[in-house]
Amino acid sequence: MPARKSLGLTIALTAIIMMVEVAGGIWANSLSLLSDAGHMLTDVLALGMALFAVTVASFPATARKTYGYHRVEILSALTNGVILVLIALAIFYEASRRFAHPEPVEGGLVLAVAAVGLATNLAGMWVLSRSTENLNVRSARLHVAGDALSSAGVLLGGIVITLTSWYTIDSLLSFAIGVVILAGAWRILKETVDILLESTPGDMCVDEVSRAIKGIRGIKEIHDLHIWSITSGMTALSGHVILDTLALSESDDVLNRIKEMLRERFSIEHTTIQIESESYTEVGEVH
Repeated sequence: MPARKSLGLTIALTAIIMMVEVAGGIWANSLSLLSDAGHMLTDVLALGMALFAVTVASFPATARKTYGYHRVEILSALTNGVILVLIALAIFYEASRRFAHPEPVEGGLVLAVAAVGLATNLAGMWVLSRSTENLNVRSARLHVAGDALSSAGVLLGGIVITLTSWYTIDSLLSFAIGVVILAGAWRILKETVDILLESTPGDMCVDEVSRAIKGIRGIKEIHDLHIWSITSGMTALSGHVILDTLALSESDDVLNRIKEMLRERFSIEHTTIQIESESYTEVGEVH
C-alpha cells in the first residue's frame, strides 16, 4: 500500500476513535479516557505531519523558496508541540483535582470504549506495516503502537473500576498518560527549535565529518564547516576546502570524492563546498 494512502487511512481511524473516546469519557465521567483521547490527538498530529512530509516532498522549489516548502512541516510541528504541552498541563490539573476528590466513573463504559480503541490502534498498526519502506510510515507506526499501549492501560483501569469501584485509578492513569504526552511534546519542541536554529543534527559530529573530509587525498585543510537540517531527515552541509598544490589540477575529482564520501558515510546529500588553493585570500581578509 502506498505510504500516503496508509497514513491517510490510519489518520482517519485514529481520529474516529479519538472522538469516540471524547464522547465516552464525558459520558462515563472518565478522565483517563479523555486523557487517552488527548494522547491520540498527539498521534493524529504526528501522523498528519508524516503525511504532510510525504506529500510536500514532491513539491518543486521556486525562485523565492529555493529549498521548497520543507520548513512548513517544522513550523507546524512547533505549533503542535506547544498545543501538546497545554493539553498535558490541563490533564495534570484535572487529575490532581480528582485525585483529591475522586468522582464516580462508569467502569463498564470505560472498558468498552478502551477495547474499541485498542482494536482500532492494532488495525492502524497493521495498515502501516504494509508500507515499511518509508521512514515516515515506520515512525508513525511507533506512535500508533504507543496509542495501543495507552488504550491497554485504560482498558485495565476499566476492569479495575468495574470489579473494585476504585475510582482513584482513573486519576493515576491520567497522570501517566499526561507524562507520555509531555515527553513527546518535549522531543518535538527540542527537535523543531534545533532545526529552526540550524543546529548540527544530534546524530552528527562536526569534528568527525571534518576528519573524514581531511582524510581524502589532496585535501590540506577545511574551514567554515557547517552542518544543519533543512527539515527532519534532510541534512545539508557547506564548507571551504583547501587543496594542496598538486591536487588543484584534479579539483573536480576531489570534489566528487568528498560528495560521495559524505553521501555514503553520513547520508548527507545536499552539499555546497568551496575549493580553495593554499594561497587563496578571502576578499577583505587581512593576513
